[in-house]
Amino acid sequence: MTIALDLSGRVALVTGGARGVGRGITDRLVHAGARVVVCGRTDPAAGSLPDGVEFRTADVTDHASVNELVDGIVSTQGRLDIAVNNAGGAPGTEAATASPRFSEKILTLNLTSALHVAQAANRVMQDQPDGGSIVNITSLSGLRPSPGTAVYGAAKAGLVNLTTSLAMEWAPKVRINCVSAGMVRTELFDDYYGGPAGAAAVEATIPLGRAATPTDVGNAVAWLASDLAAYVTGSNLVVHGGGERLKFFDHQVG
Repeated sequence: MTIALDLSGRVALVTGGARGVGRGITDRLVHAGARVVVCGRTDPAAGSLPDGVEFRTADVTDHASVNELVDGIVSTQGRLDIAVNNAGGAPGTEAATASPRFSEKILTLNLTSALHVAQAANRVMQDQPDGGSIVNITSLSGLRPSPGTAVYGAAKAGLVNLTTSLAMEWAPKVRINCVSAGMVRTELFDDYYGGPAGAAAVEATIPLGRAATPTDVGNAVAWLASDLAAYVTGSNLVVHGGGERLKFFDHQVG
């Protein structure tokens, strides 16, 4: 029997799917045959999305906007089979001085918004004969200390736990998994590490010798959304190239 990752005929939503990691996810789902809808608060540049990909304006932090988004997809596409919660992020800020408003916005963008989308997607998927699949994009920041982005790390940790809880509540119709990504080489990667030299030094600490590409994350999402992962739910797939090398390793003897 041939093993194939085939998403033909399936409809997918990727939040924040027009650029960065989200674009890598969008590209891989399209390559696997899915009809993809991406959403964001601002329109992408004309002609920048792959052929056949639809963009819809939506604010995933607003529950009503999310419901309108999902209802619109079902109205035009007839169904929703895959929902990917990719929208998120946070600027670096010291926890001691972070304002309540800032912290609330980070929690809403990185955790509450994923719940909004999951709830709306589940409402549709539970009534479909084949159910559906939800994939949450989280981060290594949710699995280890995240100094400088503490609230973001806490939100991503919460998203991992939310994934496991919803997987139990919404089975067997809906499978829910998450992908915890390590460093990903997006458009801003070099700037984040102080330029090409700093970025190269950081990448050299990764066992596989490089940061992930958005396509690497997209491959993981496509697999989790496919029938090849039909018995996988409530799982956290870590995509980090082997992990982050800790400083004490340099001083070990023997």
